[in-house]
Amino acid sequence: MHNNWARYLVFFQYIGTNYRGAVKVPPNQLVRKGVQDHVEDAIRRLRPLNPVSLLVSSRTDTGVHALSNSAHFDLQRMNDKPPFTEDVLVEALNFHLKAEQIRQKGCHVTSEQALKADARVSSATCRTQSPPLETITRAHRVPDDFHARFRARSRTYVYRIALGISHHSLLPLTERDLCWNLRNQTLDVEAMREAAALLVGTQDFSSFRAVNSDIHFKSPVKTLNVASVQPGSSFVHAHFHREIPFWELTFTSRSFLYKQVRRMTGALVAVGRGQLSVLQLQDILEARDSLAYPQGLAAPANGLFLTRVDYRETDLQISQQTSEQQFVSSGNSED
Repeated sequence: MHNNWARYLVFFQYIGTNYRGAVKVPPNQLVRKGVQDHVEDAIRRLRPLNPVSLLVSSRTDTGVHALSNSAHFDLQRMNDKPPFTEDVLVEALNFHLKAEQIRQKGCHVTSEQALKADARVSSATCRTQSPPLETITRAHRVPDDFHARFRARSRTYVYRIALGISHHSLLPLTERDLCWNLRNQTLDVEAMREAAALLVGTQDFSSFRAVNSDIHFKSPVKTLNVASVQPGSSFVHAHFHREIPFWELTFTSRSFLYKQVRRMTGALVAVGRGQLSVLQLQDILEARDSLAYPQGLAAPANGLFLTRVDYRETDLQISQQTSEQQFVSSGNSED
């Protein structure tokens, strides 16, 4: 392996409202890009020798948010420069992600600025009025056989619900498109928890997956480790003029089926509203048929957050020998 080559695992966050989901959008559908399109553009601005290909661990839908999605990619630097350190890589990628947003708003960024991949560029350069909608939060050098999707031990999603809100304009601005606002003042939380307990364990979740092109290639059997219903809060609960009841539904599994979390959430909320009984939810689960799921019941995308993708520490560790060899062969340079 080349001494100026490295594989990285990056964690990133985004507000999903303005993206066509987490993964790359086909060229003929570029009305709105996916998050992957923007991150790959930022990586290309580091001028790697190798083609850029980002492998995303969790393929969230249009409108779904993430506090911690992950992906891996390979990067070979020019002129035998050593691999980026993790901190420099995070800073460089975030600079180029920010520069991309500035360009979209019509602010000029010079080619010299855009090519300073290593430089710690001042945040005052060409300021934009709104924060980036996606940022890299951390990076790890990982072994060359590491895979962000297949090595993930678990994924955790949290669905946020606001009660007693007849229209989204009554929410704090910080909650717009970041929760599901319901007119209901209360939900039968105990019934929801009883129904959620039925979903935990290893079972066939065919009734809770939406139909897509992968339906005949992926097993519907999944192990749901966590399905909980707990009180939540507004992001600005201490400052808003009135108290808004929030609830959070949390789901953890190694992997999920297409729209499984939104369909489970919709069914649990229907139980909380009295639209479904616990026994009816159990019947839907045991039917093992996507057509058994009531039409129009799935929760909307905007309340859903991917909050964690977890890995074994041992899977993230590169050998000390590999690291030392690259450092020595580069002339101890950190350029």
